[in-house]
Amino acid sequence: MRKIPRTMSTQHPDNVTMPFFTEGTSFSGEDEIKEAYYVFSHLRCDEQMWDCEGKEVDEFVVKKLLTRYDNFFKNRRIGRDLYITLRVPNPTIEKSEAKILLETLESAPRSYDTAALFYGEKDNIPPIFEVILPMTTNTELINRVYHYYRNFVVGKQHRRCFEKDNLTIREWIGEFKPETIEVIPLFEDIPYMLSADIIIQNYLKDKPFPYQRVFIGRSDPALNYGMLPAILVVKIALQRLHTLQEQLKIPIYPILGLGSNLFRGNLTPLNVDECLREFPSVQTFTIQSAFKYDYNEGLARNAIDKINSHKRTVPIPIDEEIALEITERLASAYREQIKELAPLINEIAMFVPRRRMRKLHIGLYGYSRSVEGVSLPRVISFCASLYSIGLPPELLGLHYLTEKDIAFLRTAYPSFLDDISSAATYYNSDVKKLISSKIAMDIEKALSMIKYTENLLHSEYTSQIINAFLSKKEETITENIISAGKLRSFLG
Repeated sequence: MRKIPRTMSTQHPDNVTMPFFTEGTSFSGEDEIKEAYYVFSHLRCDEQMWDCEGKEVDEFVVKKLLTRYDNFFKNRRIGRDLYITLRVPNPTIEKSEAKILLETLESAPRSYDTAALFYGEKDNIPPIFEVILPMTTNTELINRVYHYYRNFVVGKQHRRCFEKDNLTIREWIGEFKPETIEVIPLFEDIPYMLSADIIIQNYLKDKPFPYQRVFIGRSDPALNYGMLPAILVVKIALQRLHTLQEQLKIPIYPILGLGSNLFRGNLTPLNVDECLREFPSVQTFTIQSAFKYDYNEGLARNAIDKINSHKRTVPIPIDEEIALEITERLASAYREQIKELAPLINEIAMFVPRRRMRKLHIGLYGYSRSVEGVSLPRVISFCASLYSIGLPPELLGLHYLTEKDIAFLRTAYPSFLDDISSAATYYNSDVKKLISSKIAMDIEKALSMIKYTENLLHSEYTSQIINAFLSKKEETITENIISAGKLRSFLG
């Protein structure tokens, strides 16, 4: 049985601080090659997600790593000890990126040949054999990727396409390996997260796999429905996947996408223990950019070591009926607030610095996201915008919570009130200058549930941003967004 990674480094641009190996204010393609080596060699992550979706992508990542860092990789086999996992576009949804999927799948046999030359011809381990399919909504989407690779990328080697010499493509070009690709579905929207177990069960019906990895998103459900609904649905999805594992008698290995702030996941080097307790059945945790670069390297490495050495167990039981009722009620309240706040969020987002060079592409709700018919920026810019005006997004929608709900959360999500108290330290009452009295009252009601201590230095920066925005003196806004982000140890 292969090793299933515990930590997956990702390219999510939620960092304030740029790492030492970059030269500008955002990552270039070459910087991301250096990053892959850095997370393997210095931070000791097991896996690097390589994003082929929505940005200019380097398909020669394996060749460049083996060529530039040959001494390191000689004794650390890509595909056995360390893993590069490609995140591909979903052609059903991202039409403008669709053919990048085909190019990316074609790169797997080429990477195999590169590794065979580097490690020796007798080595039969593919360096790339998994892809992540975002915005999965049904079994057919996963099957299309799986069968396209088998039937066309690898299958074409058996075809004879030359009239005169009767040569097969394999005889002409060489053998195509690996023979199959493992598809990891990424579920990012609540209806499909709740159906993940059924979708996976249908996918596995005709495939003799010894295991299956499943990726559960955390950021986009929070953007579309609010933080607490996202957390509750993640817990339900994990519970259902565990039940499926027991039923099928093969391991189902969840990957959970967690960012540094509470709205996007709350995984930092300082609270690894809490995340391991909260999501004990998760096999792989994402290590995003703020985790890697907004904390001391030794602290980040020790936290990653802790995750790597921790064994997963069973999920914490959750009453699905109660959790779904709370989810529906709070999501409705959250969306009403977002409808009103969207123009403000979009204006502030224009000042949020970009940390990765990405092309705009459209996702399930657009990567310019749409909630209640209004467009929103990507989730990291969304969070950065709200934090930068002293309005932590975690507080949105919470005014609909009842005492009965809070009693339920003491068991279902034990650290809920403590987590909200931590997020509330970034609240600045000056934000009332920018929002309606109705939303201000809703926020005050949410704050009344907890005790918190305002971060006064953070409020200094957010007050300056608010005043600069109101007076149209916008030249200092980005600078103050960065300063506030450094205090939080994340951009958004």
